[in-house]
Amino acid sequence: MTLIAERVRSLISQLPNHVELVAAAKGRTTVEVREAVEAGIETVGENYIKDARAARETLGSQFKCHFIGRLRAHDVRTSNLALFDMVQSVDSMELAVRIDEKLATLGRTMPVLIEVNSGRESQKLGVWPEDAEELVRQVATLSHVRIAGLMTMGPLMAAREAYRPCFAETYELFIRLRELGIPGVSMDILSMGTSDSYEIAVEEGSTMVRLGTSLFGPR
Repeated sequence: MTLIAERVRSLISQLPNHVELVAAAKGRTTVEVREAVEAGIETVGENYIKDARAARETLGSQFKCHFIGRLRAHDVRTSNLALFDMVQSVDSMELAVRIDEKLATLGRTMPVLIEVNSGRESQKLGVWPEDAEELVRQVATLSHVRIAGLMTMGPLMAAREAYRPCFAETYELFIRLRELGIPGVSMDILSMGTSDSYEIAVEEGSTMVRLGTSLFGPR
């Protein structure tokens, strides 16, 4: 058994049953991704279109593929969207509309997550928590994207415990939006927590974690 396979099986066994493990494959080789998938990973998160395409060409439909990075407008093409099962980083109506238009040409509907800038960091992407409801209501009017929940990165912290306030606020937002019962919005997925913070994220209500270093090891 490879080290990646050992880490995958260990992490899956540690996480609660309701928390999905996404392999954050930023900069990883297709060989590493294959090892993770063969060890039990069902969903791979990709930051780059070229890496997602390489993984699809190598592994086909053996896994679900989520886009978890910054999706630039010029990358929103039908051929690129066809690679993915979900986009986790929708943070504006402009981006959502572009995705919706391209999905229409594919004749499919895609679940998306609204990215929340829980640390309110001006240099980072994501809608600020106080503006999230308005964006959710706007995106919910589109025909080919379906809001399935929220995603947040959280600010980079020196201590894991420091993530807790950001994750707690995002969870409260998640629950409030779910309770509003906005048509076309399911709020089933709360994607928060990376290798530095996933234990705190799970304690604060995360249903999906995106792990890279913990799973693949250091680059």
